[in-house]
Amino acid sequence: MPGRFAIVAVLLAVACAAPHDGDHMGHTAEHFHHVHHGPEEVHSHQGEDVCLKLSPPNANFAFALYKRLSAKVAASKNIFYSPLGIATALSMLAAGAAGDTHSQLFSTLGYGGDQLTQTQVDEAYEHLIHMLGHNQKVQQLELGNALAMRNDFKPVDKFVADIKHYYAGETFNVDFANSAEAVAKINEYIAAKTMDKIKDQVKDLDPDTAMVLINYVFFRGTWEKTFDPAHTTKRDFQVDETTKVEVDMMKRTGRYEFYQDQDNHTTVIMLPYMGNTSMMIVLPDVGKMQEVEAYISSDYIRHWHDSLFRSSVDLILPKFSISAESSLEDVLKDMGVANAFDSTADFSGMFAGTKVKVSKVSHKAVLSVDEKGTEAVSSTTIEIMPMSLPDTMDLNRPFLVLIVENTTKSILFMGRISDPTAA
Repeated sequence: MPGRFAIVAVLLAVACAAPHDGDHMGHTAEHFHHVHHGPEEVHSHQGEDVCLKLSPPNANFAFALYKRLSAKVAASKNIFYSPLGIATALSMLAAGAAGDTHSQLFSTLGYGGDQLTQTQVDEAYEHLIHMLGHNQKVQQLELGNALAMRNDFKPVDKFVADIKHYYAGETFNVDFANSAEAVAKINEYIAAKTMDKIKDQVKDLDPDTAMVLINYVFFRGTWEKTFDPAHTTKRDFQVDETTKVEVDMMKRTGRYEFYQDQDNHTTVIMLPYMGNTSMMIVLPDVGKMQEVEAYISSDYIRHWHDSLFRSSVDLILPKFSISAESSLEDVLKDMGVANAFDSTADFSGMFAGTKVKVSKVSHKAVLSVDEKGTEAVSSTTIEIMPMSLPDTMDLNRPFLVLIVENTTKSILFMGRISDPTAA
């Protein structure tokens, strides 16, 4: 087949604090568990060990990506993305890449050199996806992938088999010659996987598209300690020196893991979800956001995590729902993924005898935060409070959020909330 065909990567992430009881996007926990594991299949400790080996490079990738994104976005704009989703998609691309194209992807992800082989990475994601599928009764956390493939030629069998086995990938065929029909079919798939939180993500597709690679991360969490809606009031949020917006501010006094890092001009708090996931909120001192963004790294996150102590806190947190969209081609090129996007691309492990390159990598993430995180779950918690006055953490100015899965230490989502009213 003449010419060079294109791969489009569509990466999606949704984090909601508002699950509905029994709503699992049409899947039961058992379905998710058995997508790529038979009921008798046992996971090896070796697989879990290699799964945990992904955490440090994935964390470093998350912060490197954050710094590139923040450099391209005004300080008053929100940033939100799924580092894990993007790393997963790039690892899938690497599974079909060879030569310099493969080594550049691996180097950017931090897997390069003698760190990890492609087989180890594949097996690590297999175990990671499996582990993230646990705790479905109290939280909904799904990471999935799909290949929308061109009707008139097919990828290498091994590549498709590996994506299905290691990445819980689904496949379906699309007629890219009929662009409107292809766009509609892919958007329908995306909407179904994100509970209609992300619609019309793909606007147009080149007729020369060979494949659209789709990655989605969907998280719905329930606060371990809910907020009382009666305490939610309208208050000002200082977007920047000259801009204020009015937001619904939730308030709760309780015992939290908390740390004031005076040396680094930040206050840190952990808000646990039911299950195995937590939101870490990092609030820079007034005027210190850029300084904190410049130094933040996995080492600082580890330092803060190790320094947290249980304290009585008056927590004031905006209620919000935001979305952020990023085109990642230039960012990834800056980070070292060059060949994948040009005529030197080598995806011979994906398409034998057909030259392809990546034409577009688009990412959209949605974050919603409210008082309860669930309509159908109620809980009563009684906390024994010390007599000393509580610390106050008033999130009335821009702050950073990380949603972390505790077992695998995976950063599911990360971002900067600069304006809670910007949808």
